[in-house]
Amino acid sequence: MSLSILRSAVLCLCFLLVACSDSPPLAPLPQGATILAFGDSLTRGTGAPPEQSYPAHLARLTGFEVINAGVPGEVSAEGLARLPEVLQQAQPDLIVLCHGGNDILRSLDKATMLNNLQAMIDIARDSHTPVVLVAVPKRSLLLRAEPVYQQLADTNSLPLQASVVADVLGDSELRSDRVHPNGAGYQIIAEAVYQLLQDSGAI
Repeated sequence: MSLSILRSAVLCLCFLLVACSDSPPLAPLPQGATILAFGDSLTRGTGAPPEQSYPAHLARLTGFEVINAGVPGEVSAEGLARLPEVLQQAQPDLIVLCHGGNDILRSLDKATMLNNLQAMIDIARDSHTPVVLVAVPKRSLLLRAEPVYQQLADTNSLPLQASVVADVLGDSELRSDRVHPNGAGYQIIAEAVYQLLQDSGAI
């Protein structure tokens, strides 16, 4: 099966899963909006050139400025400490939060990770910035989203893209190593986030 067919199949599955869920509504983003992509190496785009990171792809899809605030190797406690200054500097209209993968890889306490992510959501909301969540997979033979993300989405009524990172990392043709996508994989992630933003009414 060709790479293009595999990409299409993964993307269709992601869009179907989003369409089958009721994404909480978001206010439409204003013209010239700024989106903050906040996370770790998955956000930075490790494994691909900078112009092929998911924030770079998302910027091209939306026509908006998308700030890449990904720090490779960062755990959620470090992200929580970093977020207030990044928010103050960026003044974004929306945050795409994809964090916690390094907590999972290092087998750190899940309750602490949940609390750190919740605190990030609270900080964003205190600054009147809507949040969209992107889940990362738990450690298992079958890649599935870590349930913490669904819990956070339900508790906070947040739009969640639950499946795309796990689906991409489950396909050897879409990843650069065991835990990072390649450029094609990041494009699929960006397209799934773009679809989620459309479904939630942000764009």
